[in-house]
Amino acid sequence: MDDKHPSAQTTRTDVLPTREGYDRWAEVYDDEDNALIALEERLLPPLLGDVRGLSIADIGCGTGRHSLRLAEQGGHVTGVDFSNGMLDVARSRPGAEAVTFIEHDLGESLPLADASFDRVLCCLVAEHITDLPAFFLELKRIVRPDGFILISDMHPAMMLKGIQARFTDPKTGRDTRPQSAGNQISDYVTAVARAGLHFDHISEHAVDGALAKKSPRAAKYLGWPMLLLIRLVI
Repeated sequence: MDDKHPSAQTTRTDVLPTREGYDRWAEVYDDEDNALIALEERLLPPLLGDVRGLSIADIGCGTGRHSLRLAEQGGHVTGVDFSNGMLDVARSRPGAEAVTFIEHDLGESLPLADASFDRVLCCLVAEHITDLPAFFLELKRIVRPDGFILISDMHPAMMLKGIQARFTDPKTGRDTRPQSAGNQISDYVTAVARAGLHFDHISEHAVDGALAKKSPRAAKYLGWPMLLLIRLVI
């Protein structure tokens, strides 16, 4: 658990190593009312654009929610994740045969060639990365010079409410949280600068009335920043 945010753990909360947490979460991940995902999936596609014929790396692909959709839209997709549980779900979903899924620890150098992707996507992952400059350098290494990197993440302001990635473990019934790095916006800005990347877009998005109606879990965060979107170029 991040020492900067002690409120993230209570007597009924289990904080697990990130991989173990996501392995457990995989069983229910796609079935939950997840306000953050609902907001992201509304706002991210216009920033990504048309992917037909493009080579796409989905770094931290999880259950394949982006990978499978982008492959269906005509992209050539490689999905990378270190959670066996998440990848098992991704590989079992319709259309999975069109995606190359790779199990790999994102804290290590990516097993992907230099300048090999038109688009590099990294969604709701950076919250768990402890060395953002090194991670962003890896994303820079694999993107083509005329491509871009698109990142979404839980807004650091959620930490001020003691919120991080979390789920109710169906086996224990307890609030369960994969380990979070507790990165702040300044950490992202510093990492971008140290990696020699440049901001093409950065925006912060709060819960609005439409999302609150769609997602009961979002209502209590109405008006509070929930999502950070960043697009980077070389």
